[in-house]
Amino acid sequence: MSELEKKPCSECGGRLRARTITQEFEREGVRVRVAGIRAWVCSRCGEIYFLPGGATRLAKAARSLFELALAGHQHRGRLTARIS
Repeated sequence: MSELEKKPCSECGGRLRARTITQEFEREGVRVRVAGIRAWVCSRCGEIYFLPGGATRLAKAARSLFELALAGHQHRGRLTARIS
């Protein structure tokens, strides 16, 4: 059992549950989506929590997708990546 599972949500006190989520980001009119993200999500308010290093890996994946999209001048549509 993870330490996060034992703790209540810091926002509302709800229960945290392990989930696989998708996050979408937008920059300069370009949207990127990162799927397959393991996180803890509050069952009451939806607040998202990551294990140590998770947020850093997510930010790195999003930055890489933006660089790819902007380098390829793909200002329309979406790029999607799945991380594990």
